[in-house]
Amino acid sequence: MNEISNGFVLAGQLIFEFDPALVEIVLRSLQVSVIAVALASFIGLPLGAALATLRFPGRGLVIVGLNALMGLPPVVVGLVVYLVLSRSGPLGTLGLLFTPTAMIVAQTLLVLPIVASLSLQTSSDLFQEYREYLTSLGLGPLRSVPALLWDGHLTLTTVVLAGFGRAIAEVGAVMIVGGNIDHATRVMTTTIALETSKGNLALALALGLILIAISVSVTAAASIIKTATAKVAG
Repeated sequence: MNEISNGFVLAGQLIFEFDPALVEIVLRSLQVSVIAVALASFIGLPLGAALATLRFPGRGLVIVGLNALMGLPPVVVGLVVYLVLSRSGPLGTLGLLFTPTAMIVAQTLLVLPIVASLSLQTSSDLFQEYREYLTSLGLGPLRSVPALLWDGHLTLTTVVLAGFGRAIAEVGAVMIVGGNIDHATRVMTTTIALETSKGNLALALALGLILIAISVSVTAAASIIKTATAKVAG
């Protein structure tokens, strides 16, 4: 019990003293996750909106596949990215394995189905509501996509936050493709796993507390935006 108490005390000291190693890991985690979510949103938001407006053979299968990918195990994504980026893989000559870039690729692939699927749901509701109006303006399915994204930007912001929450808490895929290399690819989740196994509770607890704070902040922001959206709709 004393060991745990001392761990929390030391964790607090690391946080309030802005320990350089702690700060480095947190900043790298945020950098990787923010870039990954930005890339996933850039692709996923318009993809979801396009699927909401377009009608084509096999559309139902595409949507089912997209929803299925939301539950894809992170370690499987990590394994696929590892195979592609390894020396014997098709992109092995780029030398991206065990770099932050590889981690960004893995997180982007994990977040993309979530963002696209939730964007599809939001855009489908908006398209049903404004379909006649958009048609009267002469906007076809693809030309309606920017209008849907703009009108639903508040709700879609919560989608992006959900994607960020998934990315920042991910450990399996980034461990495989990043290698958890000190001062290179070590992020909060992988460091927590490593330091806990080593018995270094202070650093693990400090990072855990910061990760919880980030998660709570993201959830609170999503809740505030959802409330604001409901007021605007009302």
